[in-house]
Amino acid sequence: MANSSTLVGCLAIVFFTAAVSPASSATHSVEWSLGNDYSSLATGKPYAVGDIIVFNYGAGHTVDEVSESDYKSCTLGNSISSDSSGTTSIALKTSGSHYFICAIPGHCTGGMKLSVNVGAAASSGGGGDGATAKTTPSPTLEGGKAAPTASATPVLKPFQALLVTCVVALLYASALS
Repeated sequence: MANSSTLVGCLAIVFFTAAVSPASSATHSVEWSLGNDYSSLATGKPYAVGDIIVFNYGAGHTVDEVSESDYKSCTLGNSISSDSSGTTSIALKTSGSHYFICAIPGHCTGGMKLSVNVGAAASSGGGGDGATAKTTPSPTLEGGKAAPTASATPVLKPFQALLVTCVVALLYASALS
């Protein structure tokens, strides 16, 4: 009887933890410089509320969040936010389209612009499109762009720890009976 009670308890803990575990946000790394094509970062990559885009760049560049019309026309001076620190982290707090340009004259028209479509917050309910995977900055690839790499490790480690704990509890309970 103790074995079945232990098993039911462990399964309940595993199910509850898997059902309510928080979703992971992703961090997308962008090497921000002239001559890069940012279209691959804008398409085919899931962005969700809670994700962070990290722009890495040298002196002589900025990261400005702008309106759609300013993005399309590369209009300078109307930024929603602006930074020129060399490493700019933008937390994506709302769904919808977000537009970024370099506000140095000629840079936006030279291609230093990125638009991303942000979906609803990532969920942990299983399945999905990979938006729950943790993404970390990767080494710079040819062309100066960094491609985010996904790893589900942060979500799996607590689950694996619970599973191991349950197995150990079952083994212990069977040794006592």
